Amino acid sequence: MPIRSSGLLSAALAGMAILLGALFGTAGSALAGPCAPETVENTNYVICTVDPAKADLRLFWKGDDGAPYRSFPGIADAVSAKGKTLVFALNAGMYHEDFSPIGLYVEDGQELRPVASVKAPKASGPVPNFYKNPNGIFFIGDKGAGILPTATFEKQRPDVRLATQSGPMLVIANKINPIFIIGSSDRTRRSGVGVCADGMVRFAVSDNPVNFHDFARLFRDHLQCADALFLDGGGGAGFYSGELGRSDFSWHGGYGPVFGVVE
Repeated sequence: MPIRSSGLLSAALAGMAILLGALFGTAGSALAGPCAPETVENTNYVICTVDPAKADLRLFWKGDDGAPYRSFPGIADAVSAKGKTLVFALNAGMYHEDFSPIGLYVEDGQELRPVASVKAPKASGPVPNFYKNPNGIFFIGDKGAGILPTATFEKQRPDVRLATQSGPMLVIANKINPIFIIGSSDRTRRSGVGVCADGMVRFAVSDNPVNFHDFARLFRDHLQCADALFLDGGGGAGFYSGELGRSDFSWHGGYGPVFGVVE
């Protein structure tokens, strides 16, 4: 989501998300695709599992006309026009108000946006999530998928075909980010991605408000992900699945970078 104040909006979207989860969760549970509703510690999620060696996992930002897609149906239509199907999609990180990625963005091996500074700009109020320490980068390269703190990524500079920068890291080398507070009242819808013990990539989108610590534990303890990265929260935690009959709408006017699996 764009970095700006959205407390009331997030609360409204959280209520909408709970309703959507109730409407679509039961129908989706009987399906056998890569995504399925799941309840963990009284929080409803959609969990998607991807084998990066087999699945066609892509990043989307702009269409052939050079304009940001902004919506999931727009991406689905563009994929369909090329004889493919968008299986599922979700926000791939935070973005500016013109829908451009805030940090590193690599699509089809092309770096379209450079690594962003992890130092928060001077401003009053809470530090935006993107700048909470440590910031991180999800990527896919010849050796598979990975997530590294941004500083480590810049030192190693792995060859990647796909990458997106976001923050904060949720899980780092099997340890929950120590900045998170157990029982925190900072609860909203959240989305994230993890690279797990079996080499799979797992995405999670909450349909109920959840704090950072509980969300990180979902990845480490339930999904067995040694590394995980927060993608977005509140109105930015969007999700699309034709199989589950779901296509979230962003009240920010659209989404920026988007993950999508294509078949």
